[in-house]
Amino acid sequence: MTGRLRRGSPAFRLRVGFVFILMILSLFAARLVQLQGVDPGQYAQMAAAEGKISVVLPAERGDIVDRNGEPLADSIDGLMIVADPSLTKKRAPELASFLARRLHLDYLTVLERLRVPDSKFQYVARQVPAARARDVVDAARAKKFVGLYTREDPVRVYPAGPVAANVVGFLGDPKKDGSASPAAGLEIAFNKFLSGHDGEARYQVGASGSQIPLGDNTVDPARNGKRLTLTIDRDLQWYCQQVLAEAVRNAKGDSGTVIVGDSRTGEVLCLADYPTYDASRPDLSSKDRYGTPSLSNPYEPGSVEKTLTMAALIDAGKVTSRTRFEVPGVLSDRQDRPIHDYFEHPTLRMTLAGILAKSSNIGTVIAADKFDRGQLRSYLTDFGLGSRTGVGLGGETPGILPSGSDWTSQAGDRIAFGQSLSVNALQMWGAVNTIANGGERIDPSIVKGVASLDDGTKVGTGVAQRRRVVSQDAARQTSEMMERVLDPKAGVAPQAAVPGYRVAGKTGTAQRAVDGVYDGSLSVSFAGFAPADDPRFTAYVVVHNPRNGGGGGSVGGPAFSKIMGYALRRYAVPPTNTPPSRLPTTW
Repeated sequence: MTGRLRRGSPAFRLRVGFVFILMILSLFAARLVQLQGVDPGQYAQMAAAEGKISVVLPAERGDIVDRNGEPLADSIDGLMIVADPSLTKKRAPELASFLARRLHLDYLTVLERLRVPDSKFQYVARQVPAARARDVVDAARAKKFVGLYTREDPVRVYPAGPVAANVVGFLGDPKKDGSASPAAGLEIAFNKFLSGHDGEARYQVGASGSQIPLGDNTVDPARNGKRLTLTIDRDLQWYCQQVLAEAVRNAKGDSGTVIVGDSRTGEVLCLADYPTYDASRPDLSSKDRYGTPSLSNPYEPGSVEKTLTMAALIDAGKVTSRTRFEVPGVLSDRQDRPIHDYFEHPTLRMTLAGILAKSSNIGTVIAADKFDRGQLRSYLTDFGLGSRTGVGLGGETPGILPSGSDWTSQAGDRIAFGQSLSVNALQMWGAVNTIANGGERIDPSIVKGVASLDDGTKVGTGVAQRRRVVSQDAARQTSEMMERVLDPKAGVAPQAAVPGYRVAGKTGTAQRAVDGVYDGSLSVSFAGFAPADDPRFTAYVVVHNPRNGGGGGSVGGPAFSKIMGYALRRYAVPPTNTPPSRLPTTW
C-alpha cells in the first residue's frame, strides 16, 4: 500500500491541483492562438461591430515672422470641441442650440454632427482658444449635457494686429472638414507651405467606449507647417503705417501706399497700404480692405516716371545731364492737343537736369523726341513696367504699357512724362530702385530665402533675378539730377530733404482714371533714395485723390522725409559727408 496515493493524502491533492492549473492554462493558450492566428478577421469584425473612432491629430500652422524673427502670425495653444454622438443624440436639439449660441456656429450643422449614427467622434468646433473652449464645455456639463470633450488644436493669432495685415492676411472660419480657411494675403498665397498636414488616429472601441488592444489601431502623424520669414521689418512697417495714415488724412485723400526697401538687395522692409484692417479682428472692417492695393490697384505714375525716361536717354547716348534745351511755354505742334507745364512760363533755357528739377512736361517731351522708334518702350520694359513683380502675393496687376498700334506718337509723348500707362506701386518702386542700384534692376522680395507658392512657384531673395538696365554712369547722372529736385532754389520738393543726408528724389502728379475715365482727381507721389551717392534705402510714397490741393512735393515729400530719416537712423546709416550735386539747371 505504500506505493499508492491515498485519495485524501496531501500528495494526491497537490497532483490534482497541478492538473487543474494545466487545464486552465491550456484554455488560455488555445484562445490566444485563436485570437492571434486562427481567426483574427472574425475578431476584427466583432471589434468593428462594437465601434471605430477616427481622431484628428491637428498640424501646427507655420509661423509668419518678420526679418528679425518677430511674429506677425503665430499659433498658440488652443482646443477643439468634440462630441460623442452616441451620448449627445438624446438631447441633441438642446445641446446644438447651446453650442451654436456660445460658439457662434450654425445650429443645423452642429445638430447634424451631434446625431451622426454609429459614431463616437465628431468635431463641433476647431481652433477655439483654450480658456473659451473649457468654459463652454464646463457650462455644458453644468447643464447636465454629456458627451462633450476637448482635444488639442492650435489657434492662429496675429500679435501685431494691423501691422502688415495687408501683407500677411488672416484665416477665416474653418472649412466643413475643420481645416484652416485662409482669407487674404500670404495666408492664401502660401497656404500649403504654412498649413502642413493634419494627422489621424484610428482605433476600435468596445461597447464601454474603451480601446480594444488588438483591434485595427493605426496612427498617421501630423506634419507641421513651415515657418515663413519675411523681409519686412515690423517696427519700420508700423512707423510707415502711422506716417502714411497721417499723410492721407492731412491731404483729405482716399488712400495711399508707402514702400521702403533695401536698395542693394531688393528686400522690401515696409509695404504699407491705407486704409487697412486689424488681422486679429478682420470682422470689424469691410472686405474691400483685405487686399493689397499696392500690388492690385493700377494707376498712372506721373512725373516719377520721368526719371526712367532721363536715365534711358543718357544710357542710349542721346543726351547728358548737362544737355541744353529751349523749353517754350506751350508745345502746340503735337498731333492731338497742346502740352503744358504745371506752371506758366516764357521760353526757358534749361539743362536736362533743370527739366527734371522743375518737372517740365514740355522739356521731357522735347528730350524724348531723340529716342529711336520703340526705344523708350524697350527701356521701360527692362525697368519692369508692364510685368508683375512676382513677389508672391495674389491679385498683382501687371499694369498697362501700350504696345504696337496703341503706342501712337501722342501716347508716346504722354508716356514720357508718366501718363497713358499704368503701374502698381511695387513695380514702380522696383524701377526707381534700379537707378539707386547703379542701373541694375533686382526683383523686389518680401520673402527671405526661398518658399513655394501653392502653385509650386518658388519666390524669395534666394531666387531674385538681377539684370542690367542702364549703365552705372547713366544711373549716376540721373541720381545727380534727382538731387536737384530737392534744392530749395532749383527744385520743386525741398520738403523731402533729410537733414544731414544727400537725397535723390522725384515728385509725381498724375490725372487719375477711375473705371477708365479721368474724373478730375489726382494721384500724387514722391520716390527717392538715400544717401544719394551711396544708396542704402529706396522709398516711395503715393496718395490718391488728395483734396487739399497738394502735389507730390507737398504731400508725398514730408512723409518721405520722415520715413527715410527713421530708416536711416534705425539702421545706423551714417551720412556720406560728401558735397551735394551742383549740376547746372539753366544756361
